[in-house]
Parts: sequence; C-alpha cells; structure tokens
Amino acid sequence: MMFLIDTDIIIYSLKRHPEVISGFGAHARDPKAISVVTYGELLYGANRSRRRVENEAKVRRIGELFPVVGISMAIMDTFASVKASLAGKGKVVDDFDLLIGSTALVLNYTLVTNNQKHFAKIPGLKTENWSNPRHSSR
Repeated sequence: MMFLIDTDIIIYSLKRHPEVISGFGAHARDPKAISVVTYGELLYGANRSRRRVENEAKVRRIGELFPVVGISMAIMDTFASVKASLAGKGKVVDDFDLLIGSTALVLNYTLVTNNQKHFAKIPGLKTENWSNPRHSSR
C-alpha cells in the first residue's frame, strides 16, 4: 500500500503522538509521500511559530525524507471535476484539502489523515487515521 500523509499527521508525528508513531512503525516499509500543499502548509506554520528557524529546518528535513508530490495537470483535472461535482450537491471542501485528496486519488494512494469526516466528502478517496486506529481504513 502507498500512503499520502496529510498535514495533521505530520504535525502529530513531530509532537510524538504515540498512535501516529505506531502507525509509521507499522507501515515502515510502505512507500509514503506528502503533497506540495502539505509542504506549504507546514512551512506556513513554521513561519508563524515562535521558533521559526528551528521549525523551518524541520519542515525542510521532512521534504528530504518524503517525496513531495507536485500539482500536475491530472491532479488539477481531478480537482476541477470533484469540486464541480461536490458544488452541485451543495458540499464544500477547502481547496487545499481538495488538492491533497485529488493527489491521493490520481496516484491511487491512501490518504493518512485525522480529518476523515471532511475528506469523506471526496468520492472514491481511501483514508486511514493513524492518530485514532479505531477510525482507520475506509
């Protein structure tokens, strides 16, 4: 299985959340990546933090440890299609989250997130929650 790691799970891992650390351990051999959107969200958080230099260094290290998946035309095609479909049903997903979800869909990755309820609006998206194993896999 291949995983796209959402921003919240990266933050939990940095804070040494035991279940998330366990999830990374259980999937140590499975390929993992992050979206360039996640990378940007992490850098934004680092820039707003009190320990900016230290936190920026951590984010840059994360960008070295995980492949960072850029936004391709196929991802944008999926984004546009899913956003239009959701809008037609009166459902809204934040654009950044929709880009992350579209990335996972295009790559056929499972998205690892604590925000499963939000991402559940995206049809066909597979998710796992390593911060709460009871709510894992769909």
